[in-house]
Amino acid sequence: MNNTITMKGIYLTLVLLFCGAFTVIGQHNVRIMISLDPKAIIVNRGLDKGMTGISAINEVSYKNQIQSIDKLYTGKISHRNILLLQFGATTNTDILLEEYNALPEVANAEIDHTGSTAGVEGFTPNDANYPKQWGMNNDGTFANAFSIAGADVEMQKAWEIEQGDPNITVCILDSGVKLDHPEFQGRLWTNTKEIAGNGLDDDDNGLIDDFYGWDFVNSDNDPTDDLGHGTNVAGITAASGNNNIGYAGVDWNCKVMAIKGIDANSSGFYSWWISGIYYAVDNGANVINMSLGGNSNSTILKDAINYAVDKGVVVVVCMMNTNSQNSFYPAAFPAVIAVGSTDPDDTRTAPFFWSASSGSNYGAHISVVAPGNFIFGLHYKSNTNYTSYWGGTSQATPLVAGIASLLLAQKPSRTPAEIKSIIQSTSEDQVGDPLEDIEGWDKYYGYGRVNAFKALSQILSLKDPLAKNEQAFVYPNPAKETFKVDFPSGAEHVQIINFLGTIILEKHLSGQLLEEFIITQTGMYFIVISLGNHIITTKLLVTN
Repeated sequence: MNNTITMKGIYLTLVLLFCGAFTVIGQHNVRIMISLDPKAIIVNRGLDKGMTGISAINEVSYKNQIQSIDKLYTGKISHRNILLLQFGATTNTDILLEEYNALPEVANAEIDHTGSTAGVEGFTPNDANYPKQWGMNNDGTFANAFSIAGADVEMQKAWEIEQGDPNITVCILDSGVKLDHPEFQGRLWTNTKEIAGNGLDDDDNGLIDDFYGWDFVNSDNDPTDDLGHGTNVAGITAASGNNNIGYAGVDWNCKVMAIKGIDANSSGFYSWWISGIYYAVDNGANVINMSLGGNSNSTILKDAINYAVDKGVVVVVCMMNTNSQNSFYPAAFPAVIAVGSTDPDDTRTAPFFWSASSGSNYGAHISVVAPGNFIFGLHYKSNTNYTSYWGGTSQATPLVAGIASLLLAQKPSRTPAEIKSIIQSTSEDQVGDPLEDIEGWDKYYGYGRVNAFKALSQILSLKDPLAKNEQAFVYPNPAKETFKVDFPSGAEHVQIINFLGTIILEKHLSGQLLEEFIITQTGMYFIVISLGNHIITTKLLVTN
């Protein structure tokens, strides 16, 4: 089969982000990803000898003393061809990328950047009665930090509405999962097209015995956690509830798909994440949790994210922990739900317990915030150790992914844009620091701290077309020329009117829920949306 892909190139410095610090990668091979033009045809059987079947690519590769070449896993459905090439550590990447991107057979060539997780582990005294899961139900007595009763996501009321559906699958793309933990008993996704342990690729997807998922770090079929981060994250989303042990995850019934894209040092190449996304989508994931990120933009990673969302998969990503408004990826891609972290008093986490200079990132791309500091969870080395806790936007993100999976359990036909809109529209605004958490969307809290109960109640209320909480969301707001509008279901027509009352833009929506607009003139605008027999209005500020 001829796999294809279409992209444009970009090059940025290769860095490793770990716990908010930037470290230059050294003493490692230079790794380059090449996305091929749709018309380009490679010869797979020659890859082990550094041959692609494309003479122009081979010429550049051998001139620069290529060490190895592999075909990146993109599944059978996406029809994309991405190559991963490795060169010596002293290779001039500027020249190399320039030469590859000049070839007509290459749609895009870029460095295989690295990123990391966004959470750090800690410990607490061994007290069996310690009220640990403050993010689910905060009574104001949490001992590790100042807390305010009600600074939580109202999970207990949410469970009265929905507890999850085994037909919904959440992919945890992370450092792996402790597969034998009793909290995941009967909950792990398995590849029903594969016969475990027979040494064959039964489903012909290029991966042998991928029964429990895949480890893209070590290229094997064992996505077991060797760091602890992934097990903690998976437990926040999906630890079985009401079972007399451990903790309660947000979703008690969804399936957990384990994909390993982070190594034991909390680092991962973008190529591992890209392959993990394609695997998850093509194997039926409904939600992908990515508690990870890197500071380098990537067209190929963005294309994988868009592939997931276009296929109806909700992607939830952490904002990272550098206490800055620097962009990290994939959180900065517009199709995802980008999640920041709050403390037990509903303020933005700054700092996390593990570093005085850390803090929940913010910026124009943030969607919402959720509890993310002092988050107790499952241990990757023990089935009975419940004393460890983590802190980071990594821990806030799986809580939101769990809410997304509950929303899909309640109504599987919901699109990623609708899930994002519901989570944003039902978040609690102005509950945090009044200097940051201002009315409406702001760059510190996004649309606010998530509320699971209100999100699940929103679905019910939307049966009434005149529901008071029917809203449209504009982001970023304020905007610099380009902005997007998440329209509520049933939106038919939109007008954008300036402060003088002049209609500067008008459009029939034809059922679209997410639209991008450009306004070059600074000032205040009103966005007027028609929904059948009524209208809703929201404000937009365009700045320099």
